[in-house]
Amino acid sequence: DILYITRLKPMERVNETSSVSEFILLGLSSRPEDQKPLFILFLTMYLVTITGNLLIILAIHSDPQLQTPMYFFLSFLSSTDICFTTTIVPRMLVSFLSEKTISYAGCLTQMYFVYALGNTDSCLLAVMAFDRYVAICDPFHYVTTMNHRRCVLLVAFSCSLPHLHSLLHTLLLNRLTFCDSNVIHHFLCDLSPLMKLSCSSTFVNEIVIISEGSVVLVTPFLCITFSYVRILITVLKIPSAAGKRKAFSTCGSHLTVVTLFYGSIFYVYLQPLYSYTAKDHIATIVYTVLSSMLNPFIYSLRNKDLKRGLRKLMGRRKSQAA
Repeated sequence: DILYITRLKPMERVNETSSVSEFILLGLSSRPEDQKPLFILFLTMYLVTITGNLLIILAIHSDPQLQTPMYFFLSFLSSTDICFTTTIVPRMLVSFLSEKTISYAGCLTQMYFVYALGNTDSCLLAVMAFDRYVAICDPFHYVTTMNHRRCVLLVAFSCSLPHLHSLLHTLLLNRLTFCDSNVIHHFLCDLSPLMKLSCSSTFVNEIVIISEGSVVLVTPFLCITFSYVRILITVLKIPSAAGKRKAFSTCGSHLTVVTLFYGSIFYVYLQPLYSYTAKDHIATIVYTVLSSMLNPFIYSLRNKDLKRGLRKLMGRRKSQAA
């Protein structure tokens, strides 16, 4: 930490309340010998994430048989995952090899998009759970319930509400004073590490996180839980074992993604500010980087229609190349 602090530029006044002009992201490791292996690891993960999610989007939009609400939502989830990862990983890659500093404005901008896109993922997962609930519990009204207009409105709501939530927390953070240390013990600009650095009261921020933040985070999860409880009750009433397997297979991929995503998020954010430590970095990597990389594999490996669409897409690419 001392090594990095000595490289700081003289403090400049950026806004009315803070004299800090930049922050230093210490990253995952301060050891020089770890930087290149970490760079290669996260560059590989980033390229796999971009490639996998782009293939999912292209397969869905090029196959008429995949023009259903479920895949409509999945294509938006893949698009959000690409943006979510791009908000985090390129900045990490730069810090591994050269510059660990990030400007005050750049730090708040990154935090804004991390929360906006992360919560968009959360809302889209809830919308996808509702789609599966209607498909299994009320199949005869599925076409009318999940019509195109309603699907577009659900996606619009899933994208707009998280941005308002993120804007609120970013504006509240911008009110704080940062006048002492500017070293962030994290690989991204996150609320808890930044609030720890503030030399002013964070009482209002913490109250808003506990109240509004918890509602925004927990509500989609409760919607997902309710949907799957109803799905489970309906599936158990199906007399044939084959029917039960088919119903569960349509939900298995989504349930796996939900468990991975929410398990790591709850571990990080449903804890007091003072208990946030560097050990939470691994859980943060899971929901910010790992889940976005694994989503295409989880959805494609357990979905015959999507695998068929991917094969058709790759077949067309090979024929065009020939």
